[in-house]
Amino acid sequence: MEVTMRVFVTGASGGIGSAVVPELIAAGHQVLGLARSDAAAASVERMGGRVLRGDLGDADALRAGADQADGVVHLAFGNDFGNVEANVAEEARAVEVLAATLDGSGKAFVLASGTPVVPGRLATETDAMLLEGPLGGRARTAQAVLDLAERGVRSATVRLPRSVHAGDGRYGFASFVIAAARRTGVAGYVGDGGQRWPAVHRLDAAGLFRLVLEQAEPGTVAHAVADEGDTMRSIAEAVGRRLDLPVEQVPAESFGFLGSIFAIDQPASSAWTRRHFDWEPTQPSLLQDLASGRYPD
Repeated sequence: MEVTMRVFVTGASGGIGSAVVPELIAAGHQVLGLARSDAAAASVERMGGRVLRGDLGDADALRAGADQADGVVHLAFGNDFGNVEANVAEEARAVEVLAATLDGSGKAFVLASGTPVVPGRLATETDAMLLEGPLGGRARTAQAVLDLAERGVRSATVRLPRSVHAGDGRYGFASFVIAAARRTGVAGYVGDGGQRWPAVHRLDAAGLFRLVLEQAEPGTVAHAVADEGDTMRSIAEAVGRRLDLPVEQVPAESFGFLGSIFAIDQPASSAWTRRHFDWEPTQPSLLQDLASGRYPD
């Protein structure tokens, strides 16, 4: 791309951000990364970005970052899985600040969200997110970003699948299968294990975030989906082989609050995204990474 953009990235040092930032810099863009700790700041600097100290609760930092940039990529989300409602509320407040700052600017605003659940078929880019339920607040935030298209913002969402993975020990939802297997001695699956989860390698996802930032029309929804749907049983079997553990059906409660989500069939397509952005995933699949990758402690 000939035009260099100044890009403000929240979550710049996180699992996805640490792939997105190098992708943007390699394409010639300048990155300003939000960092809430010394370790995060050092990570952003190692990747070649500039640092803006602050977190999602720091409205002044968010406004400053958005003001300095030609576009914003919002990736940050709290890691406290025991208090998801607080994470959702924090993100909503941060997005409100970013939206108000970008209002009428013509700048790009790309938000990370999740693929929807559509009973009986693959979810597509045209399917709406469920606005109620455990993560309904995130869906409402994503819709608020898309609505900015009517307020002079080149807004877009990149919907991520349940497992954004890499062989270095990051496996998204599959990480909970690994953790439960180590804790219980059984690689478990819920129900008959036939429910499907979409997946994408973090490097493939990073490439799509860049393309959407550069090219997306206002109000665009893109799906960062490489594998349309791996069954939970196949994921458990890959984990069982790697850890040399039996593979068995387990109660949904074995996975805590995520158990009810794990029981749902939730495959997704990226056919439109691939055509529109000429995006083609090239990295290993989730099952390949589970078979040969390093497992987290």
